[in-house]
Amino acid sequence: MRCRLCDSDDLVSVLDLGATPPCEKFLTAAELDLPEATFPLHLRLCAKCLLLQLPPLITPEETFTEYAYFSSYSDSWVRHARAFVGRAIAELGLGADSFVVEVASNDGYLLQHVAAAGIRCLGVEPSVNVGAAARDRGVPTRTAFLTEDLAREIRAEHGPANLVVANNVYAHVPDLLGFTRALRDLVADDGWVTIEVHHALNLVRLGQFDTVYHEHFQYYTVLSAQRALATAGLTVVDAETLPTHGGSLRLWARPDPVARVRPSVAELLRAEAAAGLHDVAGYSELRPRAERVRAELLRFLLDCRADGRRAVGYGAPGKGNTLLNYCGIRPDLLSYTVDRNPYKHGRYTPGTRIPIHPPERLDADRPDVVVVLPWNLEAEITAQLRHVGDWGGELIYPLPTLHRARTAGSHS
Repeated sequence: MRCRLCDSDDLVSVLDLGATPPCEKFLTAAELDLPEATFPLHLRLCAKCLLLQLPPLITPEETFTEYAYFSSYSDSWVRHARAFVGRAIAELGLGADSFVVEVASNDGYLLQHVAAAGIRCLGVEPSVNVGAAARDRGVPTRTAFLTEDLAREIRAEHGPANLVVANNVYAHVPDLLGFTRALRDLVADDGWVTIEVHHALNLVRLGQFDTVYHEHFQYYTVLSAQRALATAGLTVVDAETLPTHGGSLRLWARPDPVARVRPSVAELLRAEAAAGLHDVAGYSELRPRAERVRAELLRFLLDCRADGRRAVGYGAPGKGNTLLNYCGIRPDLLSYTVDRNPYKHGRYTPGTRIPIHPPERLDADRPDVVVVLPWNLEAEITAQLRHVGDWGGELIYPLPTLHRARTAGSHS
């Protein structure tokens, strides 16, 4: 393995989670007796450029041609997108003559707000089923992976984009250099590129190992993102932290000739350096932190089983499948999980084979314990499940440390 950013072969092991199946490959009942492919999940750090990365063992085509994740099933994520669009329109002066492109636009969760404002837009979404949902919302969508050729084709047909949005996709591209050049090809010479990615600072500091899965090929600090974008003549001019996905970065980049870097970039670089992440040694705590989370969750679930308390899950996100597989949690410890996405109903979690039901199953069964797998949506999900406390149930979040949420009937 060589670094996909700088081509160095000096890669240091940071976290080895064993071998797991792809996190979004939910199984049908007919597949339960068939072999299931697994791949090493081994996070490494380039000692030269400090890019955290996984080897490209699966292709984006295997993951994203048909995809199980629909952004609009998270109410808070849709609100997040609406707020971003409103801010971008105001601050960048976008109007009827502007053009906005979103890469990995999913089901139109964000561009629907751009279209509603009367601004020309185009989504680029590789998943056939998810892109169809976007078009049903009235969001123009190309079903394709972004490549340099496609970027030039879009530019020739529609003109350069005033704003290119790349939310939660910059980690998903094994051809990092080619994808970055494609972003530059899309954006106008005086335009803006905005990127949201999970912040490696939180991954390491809080032991968020469940963010590691095969479709995430790399994980960024501001420093490593700067270095990646610079390869295509893009400069990070602004940076901010967000609460989404357990702690994300929003990076604003512009073509080099018009770039004016704001103080926020240096501030976040200083925070990363203070946390030790501008040096290889700063990443050494991730493994023991992940081990502590695993031990704590397993101890809790084993105690539930010994005490005769039934535990089930809430949600079936990709991150949950990393957690379940690394911890070795199967239906003996977590009877089932529920999810709002009908695509997953009647299927089973990859590797651990935990059945997935509609959320209404919780109200019918009234389990003693509900373990929330998308723990990063704690405020939203606690509000949705506050009634679990009415029957004496506990709502448990496994990260950053295992804790109980306050529900209607709880006193903790």
